[in-house]
Amino acid sequence: MAARAGEYELQYEFQRFWLSRSYSRSTVRRLLIDRAEYGGWELDRLRLLPDGRRRVTMRRQIIRAVRTL
Repeated sequence: MAARAGEYELQYEFQRFWLSRSYSRSTVRRLLIDRAEYGGWELDRLRLLPDGRRRVTMRRQIIRAVRTL
């Protein structure tokens, strides 16, 4: 079935990284806020590991240009 005009499947690009336990909670928050505001990223998942490290996954929508003619 063909998609109608304006309908499309959302696609995301992901960025995964680790943060050391030496970063304070407020530092991590500031880092994530900056990436969201200036890079267009949103937090997809944050996992706090038993050893104190944080595994972060961020995503942003891929916007593809659609030919109109």
